[in-house]
Amino acid sequence: MANIEELIERGNQAFNRHDVDGVLSLYADNAEMKGPGGMVSKGKDEIRRFTEGWIQGFPDCKITVTNRIVSGNTLVEEGVFTGTHTGTFPTPMGDIPPTGGKVEGEFVDIFVVENDKVVSDRLTFDRLQLMEQLGLIPAPAGAGAGA
Repeated sequence: MANIEELIERGNQAFNRHDVDGVLSLYADNAEMKGPGGMVSKGKDEIRRFTEGWIQGFPDCKITVTNRIVSGNTLVEEGVFTGTHTGTFPTPMGDIPPTGGKVEGEFVDIFVVENDKVVSDRLTFDRLQLMEQLGLIPAPAGAGAGA
């Protein structure tokens, strides 16, 4: 059995290389990914579209892991996503044309692994913060002010 931390780290490295096939090689055929706003991707084809969408919208994107917690066959990962919105970003609400905005946002991802494959992936991130950073909605008064 593969070490769960090594398995997920291989996926992170593949994502940072924009190697979608490398990312998908870690998922079971019937894997399910859930994300904010009721997003559900079932199976590798839907997970591929989700992953490719981020790379398409943010061609320089990368993730940096800040913490990992492992319990049995479950790994919880905290990290930061960074990228520049220079491509069309497909979302459930429609495509977002490039804004040129730079984004940096924290995420939490919970992976469940069985037989050396990810069977469940639960991603959480602040969608409102993402939209603010892209300039699609106004930031709250005082946001970014030095404290």
